Amino acid sequence: MTATSVHAPPPPPAPSSTPSTAKPWLTALALRIHFYAAIFVGPFLLIAALSGADYALTPQVEKFVYADELTASQGPAVLLEQQIQAAQNHLGTNDLPAAVRPGSEGETTRVMFADPALGESETRAIFVDPATAQVTGDLTAYGTSGSLGVHTWVGQLHRNLHLGEVGRLYSELAASWLGVIALAGLVLWVQRIRKTRKARGSLYLDRQATGRRKLLSLHSAAGIWLALGFFFLSATGLTWSAYAGANVTELRSAIGWSTPSISTDLGTATGGSPTAGEHAEHEGNGQDVVAGPTAEGETGTAPAEGHEGHGGAAVPAAGSGATAEGFDGALGAARDTGLTAGLIEVKPPVSDGVAWTVTEIDRSWPTQVDAVAVDPYSFAVIDKASFDDYPFAAKLARWGIDAHMGVLFGLANQVVLAVIAIGLAAMIVWGYLMWIRRRPTRANTRTTAGTGAGTTAYVGRPPRRGVLDAVPLWIIAVGTVIVFLVGFFAPLLGISLLAFLAVDALIGHRQRKHRGTAPGERSHQEQPTTA
Repeated sequence: MTATSVHAPPPPPAPSSTPSTAKPWLTALALRIHFYAAIFVGPFLLIAALSGADYALTPQVEKFVYADELTASQGPAVLLEQQIQAAQNHLGTNDLPAAVRPGSEGETTRVMFADPALGESETRAIFVDPATAQVTGDLTAYGTSGSLGVHTWVGQLHRNLHLGEVGRLYSELAASWLGVIALAGLVLWVQRIRKTRKARGSLYLDRQATGRRKLLSLHSAAGIWLALGFFFLSATGLTWSAYAGANVTELRSAIGWSTPSISTDLGTATGGSPTAGEHAEHEGNGQDVVAGPTAEGETGTAPAEGHEGHGGAAVPAAGSGATAEGFDGALGAARDTGLTAGLIEVKPPVSDGVAWTVTEIDRSWPTQVDAVAVDPYSFAVIDKASFDDYPFAAKLARWGIDAHMGVLFGLANQVVLAVIAIGLAAMIVWGYLMWIRRRPTRANTRTTAGTGAGTTAYVGRPPRRGVLDAVPLWIIAVGTVIVFLVGFFAPLLGISLLAFLAVDALIGHRQRKHRGTAPGERSHQEQPTTA
């Protein structure tokens, strides 16, 4: 995979006066995992980190870019019916909106229509000043968060590189390996501390170091401070990935950790049936509807009754009992039942026998995501799901997703995410620079591994092979089972790991064939490499 030097091995390190409890095989194994995984997954992680930092900060950008559309005048709000009529007049249509989000203090109302020209989970949002019923803007909104053009574009870049479902593989691969690489790096740090007995000094930049050692100090110190954030982003990022995310949903459903939902079927509403719902977009009509808001770009179940509209929005059908004035009735019923959040969404029934739904969509702390189903004729609340009644695991999932998206703690949350993401990007660059600076420099020609051809070495040699030879057999057995289970749960991690092993085995075979060494032997070209 990389060029290998043929010069004499370095002298052995001087014995330490302090006995070391570090396990050489563990250090070597962690180094090999950390090195190879970071080399090959690094580009994907770099893209995810940079786009993630942008995504975390674009909500503040949108407030500036779309200030005219988002800002309302002062004064009491007129009825939603009047605001809907203003939006209909703007579009020249009598169609009812797919959803309405009443404006909170100082903010405009969003009257959201289905549009056949829009993509999945997109709606045409007409912004209406609730005090004057004047239209202030006409934009495309995406997902439950209602993100607009800038935030949506960056979000899709972060999610799938604007390549659709195929592009989602990059972000799942990055999320799958981020935790593994961070864990291997943490093991290296701990083993180094156990060997040198200098824990405090390893937490900060070594200002006396130069060259590659300075890069190593930067890489190591930053990794320790940011490791917890890496584990968090890896775990929460996988929850809405294409394959691992589906397994998470199935696991939560199997052990009763799903998000409660409300039934909108007028004949069967019973309240609080569970469903896995943080990752669904505008779920079923006449079916169970997720109580809490969903996160855009996450996996979910398509509506079962065929009432879904273009852009993922359900369109009210004739005979559903939905009217413009009904939005006020449904909102009033929800308020009387205890839905007090400033951010709330009202959705009309899409067919006969289906209820209105009113859902709190305030995902900032403290979370407000209660939901009710409202009878379209009597405007009585027939079902309710409260966040207080969520299983604790479902609450953790909700908080984890919202923190990952930067909405749980507002601006502070967004700044922390940006710092973690930028730190990850910097560490990746430092890692590649270390690899380059570790290249052999004592001769003008090098032998490329497995080829016998002389060539210039542009990067450092990889960590030595054969590290499993020293690993206790029981650890190999347990580790194999764990790797198999993790690979089954996170398929892209398992598949890419098998690919790494296959390539590594092929290169090892070529090296042994060229050198004429047995599989268990190592030549002087494959000496241990320090972290």
